[in-house]
Amino acid sequence: MFKIYCYLFIINFLSFIIFWIDKYLAKKKKNRIPENTLFLFSLLGGSLGSILSMIIFHHKTKKTSFKLKMFFIILIQILIIYCYFN
Repeated sequence: MFKIYCYLFIINFLSFIIFWIDKYLAKKKKNRIPENTLFLFSLLGGSLGSILSMIIFHHKTKKTSFKLKMFFIILIQILIIYCYFN
């Protein structure tokens, strides 16, 4: 169980940092991190870090399509957790 917690901490930390870097690059008008990469880190378990970063840095909060995809990622993760424990 400890390995799972370590993995989730690391993936959420990385997801948070990647969203922060993308926001920084957006402000500097430089090449951005692809949205698919942001979604991949979220899908791999970093959705909490992604959401936290979106809230703190106000990043991708106006893009309805992005928020909708994040919602589905979180929904999938909730369903996986539910199925695992039942």
